[in-house]
Amino acid sequence: MITVGSKVKMNDKYYVADKNKDKVFEVASKPWNVGGTMVVKLKDYPGSYALDGLSEAEE
Repeated sequence: MITVGSKVKMNDKYYVADKNKDKVFEVASKPWNVGGTMVVKLKDYPGSYALDGLSEAEE
């Protein structure tokens, strides 16, 4: 389960820029709904990102 502080990577559900492929991000917020999509804030990433576009990163 992805929660605040979780380490995540962007999966292939959405387009991911080359610079973000295989990059590990830290979840910085609780999920919230934007237009029917649950999103979270990621540390060092502008804006928000769809929760279903993230997978937990292996430590």
